[in-house]
Amino acid sequence: MHFLIIGGDAAGMSAASRAKRLDPSLQVTVLEQTFDVSYSACGMPYNIADASRSMEELVVRRAEVFRAKQQIDVRLGHRAESIDPAARTVSGQTHDGTDFTLGYDQLLIATGARPIKPEVPGRDLEGVMVLKSLEQGRTIKDYLARSGAGKAVIVGMGYIAMEMAEALRTRGLEVAMIKPRPVLLPWMAPELSATVKKTLESNDVKLYPGHGLQEIEKRGKRLRVVCQDDLSLDADLVLVAVGVTPNSRLAGEAGLELSVKKSIAVDKRLQTSVQGIFAAGDCADAFNVVSGQRVWVPLALRANRAGWAVADNVCGKHTELPGIAGTAVFKVFDLQVARTGLTSGEAEKSGFNPAAVTITSRSKAHGQPGSSPILVHMIGDKKTGRLLGAQMVGKEGVAHRINAAAVALQAAMTVADFFQCDLAYAPPFGPVWDPLLTAANQLLKKL
Repeated sequence: MHFLIIGGDAAGMSAASRAKRLDPSLQVTVLEQTFDVSYSACGMPYNIADASRSMEELVVRRAEVFRAKQQIDVRLGHRAESIDPAARTVSGQTHDGTDFTLGYDQLLIATGARPIKPEVPGRDLEGVMVLKSLEQGRTIKDYLARSGAGKAVIVGMGYIAMEMAEALRTRGLEVAMIKPRPVLLPWMAPELSATVKKTLESNDVKLYPGHGLQEIEKRGKRLRVVCQDDLSLDADLVLVAVGVTPNSRLAGEAGLELSVKKSIAVDKRLQTSVQGIFAAGDCADAFNVVSGQRVWVPLALRANRAGWAVADNVCGKHTELPGIAGTAVFKVFDLQVARTGLTSGEAEKSGFNPAAVTITSRSKAHGQPGSSPILVHMIGDKKTGRLLGAQMVGKEGVAHRINAAAVALQAAMTVADFFQCDLAYAPPFGPVWDPLLTAANQLLKKL
């Protein structure tokens, strides 16, 4: 049996490796349009922050290792251009322009997502960059090394934008951020978002929310970012970080059903609407474990787990994934920012009757040196008492604490049940009443 995979990053290589472990006789071929497979994309902003580090440190395993150790036929520089489900073939072109067509018995589409680049004049000027692939990370790092850039404008204020703001400030650049919407983090509770804003500003990041990008101009050796009002900002580097969109063109043109934000619709086995074709990773949708609805949330753990599940199903081991809670965490200078589950707005759209509280607690017990504030926003359902979501910010104790709420959401616990959880306590790590338990106790009064 020939198992063909389009895409050689998290989902694709996880599926390839696991399939070969489960069935060494399986013929596994991976088509990757770039020359990189299996790397830590999430580590790129932190690598870029350190001029002494090589981007190659982020490579987990090279293509030749997959070929030699697992007999996986990894074909780099091979871009898939079309899928013919009736003929069970994939056609495309190599980096040198040679056409190819490959047959398959089972197919995995793991084409990931691509960065959104607004259609404005100047979007392709030198110094205007995006960050999604390892090659794009290399380009940014090389540009910083040779250009002597002193000013950067970041278009967008999401996760990657904020991580790159820190990276560029660490490299000594002046940094300004713009976005068209007036609120910094619209999904976050206002008190928590204000804390993130204060952290950015205290690290000399200039914020310009409510300013949409109009064009990017070349002015001598510099760039100028022109907004849809009277704001113009000079820059040596412009990073466009307004989000990503699923790479679903191949699937759509092949007649596969698309879903939220044009991601590829899959069932809990990761099967698409066409028998024998699976999709996994940032190109595919998922089910939210709280709402039960289809969502598109590109997550590294989901991509790897989905790749494993596809391999199981291809090899005859029936595997279903229940879904995701949308758990995420990112770092903004010395601040940890985390979320899981639904926001109040998402809960209302999903048919819940949400109530929410925001509390301030401490990262350590009273009297412990180094204790710092932790803000927790928690959401529950008035009708059922069910826990719906949680958000946290703080300088320590946030990144792993959010996992307790994520597990509770996966188990469909009520707020009352969660309040009774036996969470660990020691003075150096938190107060007797963990910040999450304090939030749950206050939320119970509103349910």
